[in-house]
Amino acid sequence: MKRLFLILIFTIPLGALAQQTLRLEECFDLVAKNYPLAKQTGLLESQVQMDIEALRTGYLPKLDLNAQATYQSDVTSLPIQIPNVTVEPPNKDQYRAILDVNQMIYNGGLINASSKVKEAASKVNQQQLEVNLYGLKSQVNSIYLSVLLLQENQALLQAKEEQLKARLEDVKAGVKYGTVLVSSEKTLEAELLKLMQQFTELRYNKMDLLQRLSLLIGRELSSDVNLERPAVFISETESQRPEIQLFDLQKEQIDFSSKLISKTNLPKINAFAQGGYGNPGLNMLDNSFKTFYMAGLKLNLNIFDWNKTRTEQESLEINKQIIDTQKETFELNNNLELVKLKSEIDKIDALILMDKEIIVLREDILKTAESQLNNGIITASAYITEFTNLYEAKSNLNLHETQLLLHKIQYEITKGSYYNN
Repeated sequence: MKRLFLILIFTIPLGALAQQTLRLEECFDLVAKNYPLAKQTGLLESQVQMDIEALRTGYLPKLDLNAQATYQSDVTSLPIQIPNVTVEPPNKDQYRAILDVNQMIYNGGLINASSKVKEAASKVNQQQLEVNLYGLKSQVNSIYLSVLLLQENQALLQAKEEQLKARLEDVKAGVKYGTVLVSSEKTLEAELLKLMQQFTELRYNKMDLLQRLSLLIGRELSSDVNLERPAVFISETESQRPEIQLFDLQKEQIDFSSKLISKTNLPKINAFAQGGYGNPGLNMLDNSFKTFYMAGLKLNLNIFDWNKTRTEQESLEINKQIIDTQKETFELNNNLELVKLKSEIDKIDALILMDKEIIVLREDILKTAESQLNNGIITASAYITEFTNLYEAKSNLNLHETQLLLHKIQYEITKGSYYNN
């Protein structure tokens, strides 16, 4: 007895966990993590770090080694003779190796401004990636709810099958006692076979949709996976679409670019040092190999750039205005889509109310038909007609409820207020 109890403890949970379950919010999370495009998130972060690191090397001294050997056709010489003084002209073959060291002291904040532009550009790229991934939600939502509809239709078909089998048993009893025609039994059997066809079609359609959903979210899904019906409510929050933030980040990038341009005309101060070895050295009249050095400061100031800076900044302002028009266009189109979806939601709500009334009437009609079939008053064909009418009404209710859920979720996705839990 104790052994049997232990077996039950370990086998019941395994059986309960055998069926895979899946939520829509979970699919949204998975597609955002496993879709190939999502890999760019880490790549963009690494890229901007390397770009900024490369820019910051501008604070470090720059070392350049130059060497040359030349032969020239003429050299500098004195045009007069000085008594008791011999001045040898430089050699026509000259040799020199020089190490140049340059250290930036002040560049008007150009490096820091360039880093800000890189960071802003990276944020724009990251947000564009977020926009692209967000667009997958509509696709996932459509496939998920299509599978959910098939899942619920499967349950409806199973109930239909059970009821048909029960009626078949009643008809068989009627045939046995001569109260029901044999053709009625054959009609019900044919309807059961037709039902099997519907099961087969449903199974293959579900497998196709599950394979597509599996590829999107990057997870293997079994054919008997159970999809949970999501709960959704129309919220009153303002639009939170990632595109809105993208437009704002693009304008922010332009602001940083404008600041960078304004710093290009600021004075720049560099310290430099030069050491070398050559023949001649700094003394051109000494024809021997000598070491030499030179150090100093260098100032660079662009006094007049022909209004290039102002023109570039005005061009950037036009870009900001273009982005504003793109944002307004997006918000207009998005609001038009929301109005369309809300109208569909209201229409489907009305259809569902009528579906429920139709089902009540059809159930009453079918009960009467069942009694008439059992008493041989109507044929199985007439019964099948009423039976099919009832399940068509129930199927329509399933379809409309799933369409309502689809449009409600799509409304929240379009609005940008559907949260991943």
